[in-house]
Amino acid sequence: MAQPTPGQIKQWQARMPAAFGVSPATRALRWGIGAAALGWFVFLLWWFQFTPQRLWNGLSGLGTIIVLMIPPSPGALWLDILKGIAESVAMAFLGTFIAALIAVPLGFLGAGNVVVNTLAHFSIRRVFDGFRGVDQLIWALAYVRAVGLGPLAGVLAIATADIAVLAKLYAEAIENAERRQAEGIDAVGGSKLLRTRFGLLPQVLPIMIAQALYFLESNTRSASVLGIVGAGGIGLAIAERIRIRAWDEVAFIIILMLITVALIDQISARIRRRLIGGREAQALR
Repeated sequence: MAQPTPGQIKQWQARMPAAFGVSPATRALRWGIGAAALGWFVFLLWWFQFTPQRLWNGLSGLGTIIVLMIPPSPGALWLDILKGIAESVAMAFLGTFIAALIAVPLGFLGAGNVVVNTLAHFSIRRVFDGFRGVDQLIWALAYVRAVGLGPLAGVLAIATADIAVLAKLYAEAIENAERRQAEGIDAVGGSKLLRTRFGLLPQVLPIMIAQALYFLESNTRSASVLGIVGAGGIGLAIAERIRIRAWDEVAFIIILMLITVALIDQISARIRRRLIGGREAQALR
C-alpha cells in the first residue's frame, strides 16, 4: 500500500482538522476555561469563608447535636406533634390539589399544539417562568402577612408556587402527545374543544395525575418548613424545640416526618405505576 505524500496529508488535515488531534488554539482555550473555573471555585471558597477549621468546628457541633438527639423522645406534647404532622400532610394535599386543578387549563393554554399563536404561546410560557422563579417560602411570607398565621397561608403558598411548575410540565406532556388521535377528531369534523377533550386529554391525564402525586410527596416535606414562618404545620413545633434545645424531641419529629413521607411515597408510587402501566398497556393494543 502506497504511503501518503506530505502534500496529501496537508490536504486531509485542511479538510478534517479534528481527525488529526486538537489544535493548539483549542487546547489553549480549554486550558483557559479550566483555569477560569478553578479560579472561580477558589474565589467562592474565599468569599464564603470556607476554611478547614470552620468546617471542622461545624461538624463537631453537629456531632454534639446528634448525640443529644439520642434517644428520641416525644416529650409531654406528643399529641400536638401528631396534630402538626397531620396538618402538614393536609396542607400538602390541599395545596397540591388546587395547583393541579388550576394547572390543567393553563397547561393546555401553554401547549404549542393547542395555542398555535407564537406570541401568545411565548407570553404564556414566560409568565410560567416568572412564577416558577419565586420559592414557596417567599409566597408563605407574603401570605402570612396577607391572611395571617395558620395553615391557610401554607396552602396558598404551596398552590401558588406549584401552579406554574405543573402548568409547564402539563404543557410539555400535551405537546408530546400522539397527534393521530387528535387528527382523527379533526377528520370527522370535531371542534377544537372536542379535539382537546377526546384527542389530547385522555392521553395526558395519567401523566398529569402522576406528576401531581409526585408533587404531593415533595410538598409534604416542604410543608414542614413553611411552619417555621408561621404558615401552619409541624414546622413551628420544630422551630420551638430547636429554640429551647430539645433535640430529643426534634429527633422524634424528624423520624415521624420520615415515616410519613415514606408512606406517602409508597402509596403514590403504586398509583403512578398503575396509571403509567395502564397507559402503556393501552398503547400496545
